[in-house]
Amino acid sequence: MSAPTPAVTAELKSILLALRLGQMVDTLPERLVTARSSSMPHVDFLEMVLADEVARRERRSAGVRAKAAHLDPTMVLDAWDDTAAVVYDRSVWAELTTLRFVDENHNALILGPVGVGKTFLATALGHIACRRRYRVHFERSDKLFKRLKAARLDRSVEAELRKLVGVDLLIIDDFALHPLDATETNDFYELVVERHRQGATVITSNRDPSEFLAQMADPLLAQSAVDRIQSAAYELVIEGESYRKRQKPRVSETPAPEGPPARRKPTG
Repeated sequence: MSAPTPAVTAELKSILLALRLGQMVDTLPERLVTARSSSMPHVDFLEMVLADEVARRERRSAGVRAKAAHLDPTMVLDAWDDTAAVVYDRSVWAELTTLRFVDENHNALILGPVGVGKTFLATALGHIACRRRYRVHFERSDKLFKRLKAARLDRSVEAELRKLVGVDLLIIDDFALHPLDATETNDFYELVVERHRQGATVITSNRDPSEFLAQMADPLLAQSAVDRIQSAAYELVIEGESYRKRQKPRVSETPAPEGPPARRKPTG
């Protein structure tokens, strides 16, 4: 018969709360059982419970950074379905997940047709970066340029650009899906020039980089920006079926509960 789970006393709870270690109460009984069953030395037990708290705080901190970066909380690497019918260079992806490209201020172009998982993988890189305490910002291309245009109305565009230039990892999703006008082309050029060799940028797109030029209003600015991006970029090309098919809701095999009996219509 297994020993009962030790209870955490009110006095201990009060001490933990005073030390801002209140969440330790949830896991402490289980850890006490582990320590007793293995005759764990006191020092090892202390190390174990404090390591739990450090891990808990790191997860919470990473979650706060990911939310501030506008990352979808569901698009984490552990949630990626590795059996998806898509093909890409696994060695390039493995290199990107090390985040050496962020340390070296390089870029990544994640390219492929609609629905193959480009946004998912780019977001997953963002979550990894948040866990490692990098400053991250994720934004869809059209929203980014609209926001910068709106910032011109209250003359805050320079401040917005400084924020985008200052992050360690900037993720621009669905780039060049629509044509860029002169203002958007200039903003993209400014971002690329200021971040070149100063920060890492990930761009996802349905288009090949050679097609970016035709989508921008100023050919000279476009050529200069694209050349800078490509000269320091890993390219991950994804091909295959739409990954989104795997995310469709499915009818549960569990029978639905029976509803209330139908009311009989009065007769006569």
